Amino acid sequence: MTDTIVETVRTRMPARVVELKGVTKEYPGGVTALRGVGLTVMEGELLGIVGPSGSGKSTLLHIVGTLDRPTAGTVAIAGHDVSKLSDRALSALRSRHIGFVFQSFHLVPGISARDNVAEGLLYSGLPRGERRRRAAEALGRVGLGDRVHHKPHELSGGQKQRVAIARAVVGEPDLLLADEPTGALDTASGEAVMELLHDLNADGATIAVITHDHEIAASLPRQVRIRDGEVVADVWNTGRRPR
Repeated sequence: MTDTIVETVRTRMPARVVELKGVTKEYPGGVTALRGVGLTVMEGELLGIVGPSGSGKSTLLHIVGTLDRPTAGTVAIAGHDVSKLSDRALSALRSRHIGFVFQSFHLVPGISARDNVAEGLLYSGLPRGERRRRAAEALGRVGLGDRVHHKPHELSGGQKQRVAIARAVVGEPDLLLADEPTGALDTASGEAVMELLHDLNADGATIAVITHDHEIAASLPRQVRIRDGEVVADVWNTGRRPR
């Protein structure tokens, strides 16, 4: 008698990394920066949030990055309802689940690339030696394995941004937010940084690029266009939508 073993393979559905519903942000003086914004970002996505200066995209970055709270609406990051978290818990959520890359790099002068990247693990509870080991690995991942001992002033603009990206991803966050990541770079360096972001996404990273550059946004699988505090379009580039 032959025993038949039937195996059921279950494909895990992608998680919702970001979920915004009816998000409004008002500032004193009657300024409304966001108006009822809804946005969902699934695990493994690479998208651009694009809009002109004053459109609300920077405010949206601060809301998604939990650097600010909305006036109305709900924000969930990696399954956590932001409104239910204390400031301390929110800081812990941010350090554990979100990585940031900024236009101006924000590297610490006078210390090595490795130690700059290790700063991204400062609140992880890991011993210093382990933080530095993981930092060196992250630098290798972004193509700077031979620059671990170089200080920021010894690096080009493109290399500085790669260090900043390594610092953002060293803790393997659920979401990487890149705010105008090519804004301070020449064309060739900017293209190299965008290629790196595509490679990181191919390895499984969830990445949102905040930009005013429509050419950059058009190079990404998904574009969320924002104007006057509202999402006016949410489109997938031809053939780029995930199955």
